[in-house]
Amino acid sequence: MDKIYTEKAPAAVGPYSQAVVINGMVYTSGQIALDPATGELVGETIEEQTEQVMKNLMAILEAAGTKPENVVKTLCFLTDINDFAAFNEVYAKYFTEKPARSCVGIQALPKGAICEVEVIAAI
Repeated sequence: MDKIYTEKAPAAVGPYSQAVVINGMVYTSGQIALDPATGELVGETIEEQTEQVMKNLMAILEAAGTKPENVVKTLCFLTDINDFAAFNEVYAKYFTEKPARSCVGIQALPKGAICEVEVIAAI
């Protein structure tokens, strides 16, 4: 099992890796809208935060040697399920191949984030 790290995505805020690769698959940790350079939360709207989340995920996928077209599953968390449509507008720009997905409403996320996304992708 290989651990993935890139400076183009935020460092982990706990005892975990940005992603791991095993048997030709990459499993990312959930990404929130943190600026990789500062570690601070970016944006206040669902669109702004989702954009940063996607940039973070794309950097991790690249570091793992894969791309968004190879994503087979995503798991999305929203603190306000009423943001579902606006979240989808940004999400759809990055995942044009329409991987399998779960999207759930939850009470809270770390650092006051309003969305988090993790992915599973083939390499």
